[in-house]
Amino acid sequence: MVDMNASGEYTPESDLFMRIGGLQRLMAEASIDWAIIYENVNRFYFTGTMAKGIVAVPVNGEPMLFLEKGRERAKGETPFSIIPVKNEKEAGAILRNAGVSEGVTGLELDVLPVSAFERMKRTLGIGRAVDITPAIKELRIIKSAFEIDQLKKAGHISDGVYRAARDLVREGVSELEIEAALVATGRRLGHHGGYRMRGINQEIMMMTIQSGASGVIPTFVDGPLPGAGISPAVPHGSTFKKVERGVPVTIDYVAGYNGYHADETRAFVAGELKEVFRKPYETSKAILEDAMASGKEGVDCTELWERAYAMVKKAGLEEYFMGHGESQVSFLGHGIGLEVNELPVVTAKHKRVLKEGMVIALEPKFILPLHGAIGIEIDVIVRKDRLERLTENPIELVQV
Repeated sequence: MVDMNASGEYTPESDLFMRIGGLQRLMAEASIDWAIIYENVNRFYFTGTMAKGIVAVPVNGEPMLFLEKGRERAKGETPFSIIPVKNEKEAGAILRNAGVSEGVTGLELDVLPVSAFERMKRTLGIGRAVDITPAIKELRIIKSAFEIDQLKKAGHISDGVYRAARDLVREGVSELEIEAALVATGRRLGHHGGYRMRGINQEIMMMTIQSGASGVIPTFVDGPLPGAGISPAVPHGSTFKKVERGVPVTIDYVAGYNGYHADETRAFVAGELKEVFRKPYETSKAILEDAMASGKEGVDCTELWERAYAMVKKAGLEEYFMGHGESQVSFLGHGIGLEVNELPVVTAKHKRVLKEGMVIALEPKFILPLHGAIGIEIDVIVRKDRLERLTENPIELVQV
């Protein structure tokens, strides 16, 4: 077994076999004969290892792990048999003999580059290709007990970072100074060191801090509070701007443990909060309190959106909810797990009934273009009779 030095945990064999079985069930329903898993996160999800290679899953039978690198490590991480290969061509020879050319093969078409798609069709002998991503997303939307435990451990790191922030946010200190100290705190608490998002051109920072004007500048990130950043090449994230008295400081932090992520936001203020921010903050808090009171298994995601938006309209804040102008986004929340942007999404249009085991980040935020931004984000686990907080850190505005 690989020495993890107490820094991570192996995925239980029962989880891995359940995931493969679930994928095969969905493949059978869609008349897919083979699934080829190429993307790192999906490969880890189904096998427990991120060693370099591909995973071929037949609709019936054991998965085939064709690994080019990291085979010795993988032996201690996955219960499945490993087939050593030098390249995809060697894997292709085996798959052709297994009949992949005659069947329908599912590929991750949402993330697979066209060049890789064409190469894999040629080298692996794939005949007809279809998208396997919808099936994979359906499986990943419900978290096992093991996964929820990993997410809670990421949440524990988040709690520690926000506790430390109470002593670091001060008038006159720059956003970047605060971020540097807090990211270091998270690493000392066991943060795995990065984050993952699904999709081309999807980028975020591990932490983004905004205060005043830095929180209202739009960029390419599909989120309400990307931050202005310090470079046109990386135009999002914290800046050199210093904390001002009465202006809220929002800290959006993606904590990570053993591949799993917690994504939360808290608001701080030096001195008394300026009046212009008070109603947006109270509305954000009220939306989350209402979601905690009304959410549970069986509730549709659109209902959560509708209840939230009704409160936004009552406060007269529609123009500033989840962005402003061209930067406004149309979601209230999103799933989290091995990637930060998973299913379900909480919007007005995406109907999805909540089921136990879903884990969602809810993030009501407001951007006031002449003043700054404020909001809160919490992660919740869907239970049969309630929503359970993933973290313990209070959501109240922190005055420093």
